[in-house]
Amino acid sequence: MPEHGRLNHLRDRLHNFWIDQGIVRLFWANTAVIAPGVIRSNQPDRRRLARLKAQGLASVLYLRGSDGGAPFRAERHACAALGLQFHSFNMSAHRLPPPDRVLALIALFRRIEKPFLLHCRAGADRTGLASAIYLLALEGRPLAEARAMLSARFGHWRWSSTGVLDQMVLTFQADHAANGIGFEDWIATRYDPAAITADFKGQTLWSRIRLSLR
Repeated sequence: MPEHGRLNHLRDRLHNFWIDQGIVRLFWANTAVIAPGVIRSNQPDRRRLARLKAQGLASVLYLRGSDGGAPFRAERHACAALGLQFHSFNMSAHRLPPPDRVLALIALFRRIEKPFLLHCRAGADRTGLASAIYLLALEGRPLAEARAMLSARFGHWRWSSTGVLDQMVLTFQADHAANGIGFEDWIATRYDPAAITADFKGQTLWSRIRLSLR
């Protein structure tokens, strides 16, 4: 590797360890199997990816977008070296995705090779919403199971600004209870991110805390 390549690699490793919470992930990996062939976690390092590859992992879904930053470069390189398929998809922890992006994620879920790992940085918010979407759209699982994907067990706090993600699931829950609409049809015809966000912002902190305890 040329000298400038080694320096860039070292810079990326230092960034990922100190700035991107890599030091925390040495001691805490919120890994869970959410459905057959589907695993969620926080950002894995190359060693964790190698262990999962040895257990049969085929693909990785990186939910932080193709920004070209140090975490993206490191993971894409690790997946190439390990023979894992690498897919990137951009999600936000604080803003709801528009309908076409949710439908694009569902389409990606249908074609990605299993077993696959999906993750963001902390594996709490973006990963939680993506996991809930997977369970609702592809597995037809109960809403309680989907809501559990966004929980303190994975480091998600419903009372914080990331609670807007829970509001999306709760809004679908109310519509589903009223008319039995399926999740994918709801996204295509009734899902309104702006209205859901406005409802969430109109809640008091205390009401958010009470909801988080349900």
